[in-house]
Amino acid sequence: MDAPVKIALDFSYLFQRSSMQMTVTSPALHPRATELVDEFIAWRHHLHAHPETAFEENLTSAFVADKLKSFGLDVTRGIARTGVVATLHGKKGSGKRIGLRADMDALDIHETTNLPYASKHPGKMHACGHDGHMAMLLGAAKILAENPDFTGTVDFIFQPAEENEGGGREMVNEGLFDRYPCDAVYGMHNWPGRDVGTMAMKPGPMMASYDVFEIVVEGKGCHAAMPHLGRDPITAAGQVLLALQTIAARNVNPLQSAVISPTQIFGGDTWNVIPDTATIRGTVRTFDPAIQDMIEKRLATVAKSTANAFDCQARVSYQRRYPATINSEAQTGIAQAAAAKVIGLQNIDTNPEPSMASEDFAFMLNTKPGSYVWLGNGPTDGNCLLHNATYNFNDDAIPYGVTFWIALTEEYLSA
Repeated sequence: MDAPVKIALDFSYLFQRSSMQMTVTSPALHPRATELVDEFIAWRHHLHAHPETAFEENLTSAFVADKLKSFGLDVTRGIARTGVVATLHGKKGSGKRIGLRADMDALDIHETTNLPYASKHPGKMHACGHDGHMAMLLGAAKILAENPDFTGTVDFIFQPAEENEGGGREMVNEGLFDRYPCDAVYGMHNWPGRDVGTMAMKPGPMMASYDVFEIVVEGKGCHAAMPHLGRDPITAAGQVLLALQTIAARNVNPLQSAVISPTQIFGGDTWNVIPDTATIRGTVRTFDPAIQDMIEKRLATVAKSTANAFDCQARVSYQRRYPATINSEAQTGIAQAAAAKVIGLQNIDTNPEPSMASEDFAFMLNTKPGSYVWLGNGPTDGNCLLHNATYNFNDDAIPYGVTFWIALTEEYLSA
């Protein structure tokens, strides 16, 4: 462990009051965040080169745990199989408790960046920036551990399986907040298309719920030249596909949001046979649980009724994967105050358009108050988009993320 270094984080000199607002002349990056940035980047590159997907983050969790232990933190492994949690107690005694979360898993994507630190695991890639999320939270943990000059406790939560498999849900179900009774929990995600050195956050919905469905239309197979002898599930499925779009168009208030996206349709194996079945799969996104309930019911009704009109049957399976990510008002205000001290109010988007993508941090926010914020990752040039084979986390964002975590910790624990 490095020798403790006493650093006072004083942002007051950065603010000048005008009659209506505060302005910041330059970013207030923590000095240790800039001094140690090369080390943090090296961590990120190592993690990027060794991606692991949901609940398989064994090398990743070992790397994270070893770093946290080297900072002198109390570390627990194995929550939700590969999750890691480390705790830091302030030297000024007990007080409030804050949780800071980073996701760890990669995606089943073959990387095409040709970077010197590109994935060494074929078919797997950190294409969502979780390597950067881990590096930033590790960096904040290292700096805070050097001089925990605060009252209260910080839990650093490294979560597995954010992509599709609900690692956040599993951590909560395994008693995360019983073992680590945080008063509030925060998450952060990089956001391509927003400038480095900017952030976005607001109370209320930030990310949509994530549901999936499967509709199996059952007919009666026959020779394709004699369709009158069978019951064609493909024709029926085509009509079901069209009818599904009337749910969002005619059952949802136009001032509210819902997306129903069929993403797969398949049936049959050859040219001259009408098959027995045809299958439609897709996803549903919304921000409102009441709309979610309505869509689940209407989707089954529409699918079954439409299939019946063609003398077919429909079996409907509907699965709720993630709830909507809803930020708490008070906790988001604290996050905005911390971000203002780092990047200035003018660099915070306090009313971003919510995303119809989803995030399993929602399970933590359903249990504890908190907030989920976006950190600018820079331009999307060269298809630098989330879940794209050419994506790469922007290392220039690392000191901003590290400093924000430190500022948020101090802001929350002193509030």
